[in-house]
Amino acid sequence: MTVRAILDTKGHNIQSVEPEAKLSAAIKILGERKIGAVLVMSTGRIEGILSERDIVRVLGERGAAVLEEPVSAVMTRKVISCKQSDTVAAIMEMMTLGKFRHLPVLDGERVVGLISIGDIVKWRVREYEMEQEALRDYIKTA
Repeated sequence: MTVRAILDTKGHNIQSVEPEAKLSAAIKILGERKIGAVLVMSTGRIEGILSERDIVRVLGERGAAVLEEPVSAVMTRKVISCKQSDTVAAIMEMMTLGKFRHLPVLDGERVVGLISIGDIVKWRVREYEMEQEALRDYIKTA
């Protein structure tokens, strides 16, 4: 199974903020959308990613005053991405080894989606349910 299959089910919507946006504004987006990360983009290009983990880390280090700082001061700058043709197994391995939970999906230089570990888990559960149903149907007809 490929990343494209997950995006075709989930959708290609992404949430992003500008690097100059205040951290408090980005946190508001995360809360309103009930998501764990936003891409930090400028002129259509990824500058970084801001996750809940980044926010907790910086709040612990610098306190609440950081909420007025720009996202660019807090975000993870080294962003690992994948392609739509990558397999689910490959991105699961990337996420596990890299210890991150969100992965932008690129088509060349263009961002076409964002995959989370939750999306992968939902996809895998659905696969297993379909396999079980197929086995039940097979047993009934055998």
